[in-house]
Amino acid sequence: MDYNTEYRRWLNNVKEADLVNELEIMTETEVEDAFYRDLAFGTGGLRGTIGVGTNRMNVYVVAKASQGLSNYLHAHYSNPSIIVGYDSRIKSDEFAKVAASVFAANGIKVYLWSELLPVPMVSYAIRELKASAGIMITASHNPSKYNGYKVYGADGCQITTEAAAEILSEIDILDIFKDICHSSFDEKLSEGQIEFIDKAVFDSYINAVKKQSVLFDEQIDRNIAIVYSPLNGTGLKPVTRVLEETGFTNITVVEEQRKPDGNFPTCPYPNPEVREAMNLGLEYCNRVGADLLLATDPDCDRCGIAVRDGDDYKLLTGNEVGLLLLDFICAQRIKHNAMPNNPVLIKTIVTMDLAEKIAEHYGVQTINVLTGFKFIGEVIGRLEQEGREKDYICGFEESYGYLTGSYVRDKDAVNAAFMICEMYSYYKTRGISLLEKLAEIYDSYGYCLNTLHSYEFDGSAGMKKMAEIMNRFHQGLDSIGGKKVISVEDYSLGLNGLPKSDVLKFYFEDGSIVVRPSGTEPKLKMYVSVTAKDKLDAQLIEQSVVTELEKLL
Repeated sequence: MDYNTEYRRWLNNVKEADLVNELEIMTETEVEDAFYRDLAFGTGGLRGTIGVGTNRMNVYVVAKASQGLSNYLHAHYSNPSIIVGYDSRIKSDEFAKVAASVFAANGIKVYLWSELLPVPMVSYAIRELKASAGIMITASHNPSKYNGYKVYGADGCQITTEAAAEILSEIDILDIFKDICHSSFDEKLSEGQIEFIDKAVFDSYINAVKKQSVLFDEQIDRNIAIVYSPLNGTGLKPVTRVLEETGFTNITVVEEQRKPDGNFPTCPYPNPEVREAMNLGLEYCNRVGADLLLATDPDCDRCGIAVRDGDDYKLLTGNEVGLLLLDFICAQRIKHNAMPNNPVLIKTIVTMDLAEKIAEHYGVQTINVLTGFKFIGEVIGRLEQEGREKDYICGFEESYGYLTGSYVRDKDAVNAAFMICEMYSYYKTRGISLLEKLAEIYDSYGYCLNTLHSYEFDGSAGMKKMAEIMNRFHQGLDSIGGKKVISVEDYSLGLNGLPKSDVLKFYFEDGSIVVRPSGTEPKLKMYVSVTAKDKLDAQLIEQSVVTELEKLL
């Protein structure tokens, strides 16, 4: 694509005042970055900076993607329908209406959530209303300048590699200004081609979450003091409703982060993995003397927590929460004779390997999948096809994503918040803190340290740089941080029946590293896992490994 030619074409065709103004003041560098390529579309759909251009999130790019998806749906379904959801991000509601209008113009029945709600509720509604597909306008936990477009299949799972390639081929042949079918949102709403999703579906989802309890009528003290932050996103209504309806009523909401706000004024990077996003919640904890802090990201599929540690509070990692939930669920199911005959844990290859030891202890099979919860969802779907849906007891990934039931096929922070509160209260009733329980797990199975290191590479030059770094890793490593490399798994070859993916896992003495480019952000990610006799020893090894790896960047 000649980016200058495309830039001039946009100048001649764009009508929206804000986009016209942006076009007219762009520098040569900005023009190149905005038009040197089309925004990448893959299994994660679209994700990019909000603004004008083919490499940006705007009404034209959203409409083009929706037209391509419409063509794909008509090729596969005789009477297709689609679920549309959106979060609190800048222009999310506008993009959702644009997408709905394009689908409706193409004769596709549109079911639209009437208010911003979590992404797992799109997955739920697809299955509940037997829709052909679904989209969610969101950029998950990214900073406010981003927005995105997630695509789900009829199974409620994010689309497969094959489906993404086919949809992309439909998108690529379209002219962004000439080949898109448009319609009036209000007219299609009045005609019934666009329909708001009935409240009964929301209620049904809430009930499905509550059914995930593993207390089996055991009595616990539910009067724990909870501080909750939706981080200016979608979680407030469903999270507080589930908790309150199950007896957790002592909830203090972080007021500055209560209302939806795509600018995220108090948490510029609204990701519960990042301490800065949790700081205001921690202040509230100190103020009210809370037992537990919960925070969900803007589209409410990730949940972070902090627990009381003496007079202070300690943030737990996604791996640590996953280990605790896995152990709690397994122990409770066995205690109440509710463990299936062939139970299954599903986790990603970058998630702490210690989970496999816990699963093995309880007689649970572990299935490892590529990074991304969609792969966990796909395995749940396969279990369902085999009549084994109830064998799935838990799935999680290190990036704060959890799911304890098969009612959706994506990570669900509403479910996670509920299960964490039940688990916390269960142990508190018995005089045990989550930190004490975690220490008990490490004592039983050995200490393991997992860390994630992300390196950002913006723009076209950054993409080239990432490709060069990955090529360097593909050439191999003899040692890492003074530790000999024992073996390498190259997932670009399609290992273990998994889809081909540009991911490398190096096993070395005392641990492993996984290196991969992000599928949704201009980042290279390195996951370091170290096993050692204690935390200090593990930290020293990890620091040595990371220092050497960063020299390659």
